[in-house]
Amino acid sequence: MTDNRFASRQQLPPSLWAATAPAAPPTPRLAESHKTDVLIVGGGFTGLSTALHLAEAGAQVCVLESHEPGWGASGRNGGQVNPTLKHDPDDLVRLYGVERAEPLIDAVSRSADLVFELIARHGIDCQPVRSGWVQAAYSKREVAGLHARAAQWSRRGVATELLDRAGVAARLGTEAFAGGWLDGRAGGIQPLAYTRGLVRAAQSLGAAVHGETQVTGLERRGALWHASTSTGATVTADQVVLATNGYTGALWPGLARTILAANSFIVATQPIEGAAADKILPRGETASTSQRLLLYFRKDAQGRLLMGGRGHFADPRGPQDFAHLERSLELLFPQLGPLRYEYRWAGRIAVTRDFMPHVHTPAPGVTMALGYSGRGIALATSMGRHLAARLTGDSSSFPYPVTPMQAIPLHGLQRFYVAAGVAWYSLLDRLS
Repeated sequence: MTDNRFASRQQLPPSLWAATAPAAPPTPRLAESHKTDVLIVGGGFTGLSTALHLAEAGAQVCVLESHEPGWGASGRNGGQVNPTLKHDPDDLVRLYGVERAEPLIDAVSRSADLVFELIARHGIDCQPVRSGWVQAAYSKREVAGLHARAAQWSRRGVATELLDRAGVAARLGTEAFAGGWLDGRAGGIQPLAYTRGLVRAAQSLGAAVHGETQVTGLERRGALWHASTSTGATVTADQVVLATNGYTGALWPGLARTILAANSFIVATQPIEGAAADKILPRGETASTSQRLLLYFRKDAQGRLLMGGRGHFADPRGPQDFAHLERSLELLFPQLGPLRYEYRWAGRIAVTRDFMPHVHTPAPGVTMALGYSGRGIALATSMGRHLAARLTGDSSSFPYPVTPMQAIPLHGLQRFYVAAGVAWYSLLDRLS
């Protein structure tokens, strides 16, 4: 008998990525109860990277996803592989001290390497391009700050390039910016295709991945965890990883209140052609602005221009909700004339109070990882690798801070937090 709740939920929201990704591998609903070493709740980058690396280490692993892998932010983001945090390296040293900060900085710095290594090793068909990321600023004062950021990474061996107005214009094809920097570690991918490639790679190593299977309850019985599911089957596991990020619900009390689930909106044009189009991001660079309410943009493999940025808290209701992005794209590239838009979509990112990824271990055998603040492709892939090492016994080298769960005060007002933050940052951007 068909469960109509999950027959409807599995459908991916319309997007460029859903329209162009290779077919999804089979991830059937969980039909039979069984025992595994590690149960992972959430079939996005964190969960799938953790599963892949656990399977490589010889562990039995089962991934359960309420919809289909990639249904959430992993299949809806802008496809930029940026190995950075909100905080610069020197800020991390001040926050955590040298001994704790440097391993974290190194893990973040290597996170894009890991993404592209996995793509190459497992033959993932996701249109990878690694031509760097340009962060651009509108004012000379902002440019100075970006050059200082680049210098911090350069001191740690990262290939960077300082860009003046002409340098940014040559890289991006727009005269709108006063300067910026290039991070040579970064690149772009088709994120839903990458997600599906991670599924195939994990399955090839013996991991079980089940879609349309919502975990409805977790209970500790002796040394084991028992997960009940929407299909009626159960999973018993020694360890549980919760990897639900911006779509975290009520499965673990209080976890959803530790993040703000903010919407990121994206538009994609029809493929652009001609001499003017050829000068825009000519090497396949990805780009974003240095504003607090940043815009991010790139081309896809077919030459479409993508523009993303913050939207309102509610899910979009129609094209009018994307007008600010279309206006921004046309202001950046007036030489293209009127643009036709082929796709508009949105997804939720998880923002934490300190803009750091959060790892929690609230009970024996339970690990939670979430909160990448829009940098999920590189960071969540890295997180999965390190979580797998931690779960298989190598906890001494885990680079990400493990912290207690802390609810954001008055979390029930999160839509007002988001709206107030957008208004405040918009004001600061105008005053900069």
